[in-house]
Amino acid sequence: MTKNSPNGANIGFEQTLWQAADKLRSNMDAAEYKHVVLGLIFLKYISDAFSELHEALKKK
Repeated sequence: MTKNSPNGANIGFEQTLWQAADKLRSNMDAAEYKHVVLGLIFLKYISDAFSELHEALKKK
């Protein structure tokens, strides 16, 4: 079952994402894996900041 978030994105991919993360962890050392995770967190932050600014600009 998928739900729509306020920004219109479909939510429901968590299981697939978790399985992909498990596959990465099995092939990487923890020290390497943290770089992957930190990169993904940064991309999520930038995406959220962009969406927020985009919505603010659309309202103007």
